[in-house]
Amino acid sequence: MSQDPIDRPANGHKSLVGKERDNLPPAVIVAGPTASGKSGLALRLAEAFEGTVVNADALQIYRDIPILSAQPGQGEQARVPHRLYGFAEAWEQYSAGRWAELARGEMEAAHASGRLPILTGGTGLYLKALEEGLATAPQVESGTRAAARERLRALGREAFVAEVQRLDPDSAARLHPNDTQRLLRAWEVAEGTGRPLSEWQRRTAIPPAPWRFFWLVLMPPRATLTPICDRRFALMMEQGALEEVRRLRSLDPPAQGTIRKAVGVRELLAHLDGEMSLEDAVAAAQHSTRRYAKRQMTWLRTQVLRHKKNVHLEETKFYESDEERIFSIIRHFVLTTPT
Repeated sequence: MSQDPIDRPANGHKSLVGKERDNLPPAVIVAGPTASGKSGLALRLAEAFEGTVVNADALQIYRDIPILSAQPGQGEQARVPHRLYGFAEAWEQYSAGRWAELARGEMEAAHASGRLPILTGGTGLYLKALEEGLATAPQVESGTRAAARERLRALGREAFVAEVQRLDPDSAARLHPNDTQRLLRAWEVAEGTGRPLSEWQRRTAIPPAPWRFFWLVLMPPRATLTPICDRRFALMMEQGALEEVRRLRSLDPPAQGTIRKAVGVRELLAHLDGEMSLEDAVAAAQHSTRRYAKRQMTWLRTQVLRHKKNVHLEETKFYESDEERIFSIIRHFVLTTPT
């Protein structure tokens, strides 16, 4: 039986709405696909508004891949405070919940020193966990999931709901009798782990961060972004990406480790192992970069632009000529106290 935790949206936490949300301290999220200029915009905002930049990218936390993860350079990090960059070892794994706890600590520290928290990075689940909260729940074996469905079929809905009420009364009390998916989940967790799902959630839940978030989303047209992605990886190669992967290879991080998921790691390792030419490895990594950017854009459209309230969309890559207009938006929506 596996009880490895997986991240799920938090349950049991009250969402902050209306004036309750408006009265919270402000924080800015700079989001966008890879190569859209997020880091540069976050840096300029931090300089203009006395901010602290907090990393929200699952790969930029690793100290051993500063080039391939496109971490801000030492000169950039010296201009304003940067937090949660390059601190993790290659073998470490960070869940969205673990990152959210660290990010909240950095945001609170920034606020205490009179600085504006500015979060930026390409890991959507990290940002979702921070703003909406998260609860971890155990995985269960496929046989237990199958048993839950068989139990529902054998008992019928009414008797199955009664059984869930016996196994996990708290979950049953908040679930509609027709919510089959969540009722099955409650049954399988209780049966598979010996502990109710509601108890797992109470023990592991991370509440929504008590901040008033403003999303600043960069979304260049794909036709514009594609050549930028290609040039970006070519520049990484000039900066020493191959040697970076060679050093990472000597560290031998876990086969399923997060650090191996950085775009370019798999492709350049294949080259070092003699499986493809360097030219082919670079072309494959550029293709992976474009695919990654596409997935990020899809997530932003479906999870942010359609559902968030305080969002401003820039349908372009960040250019310094846009600064004053963007700065005025930040002043109006974020730094002005709501009435």
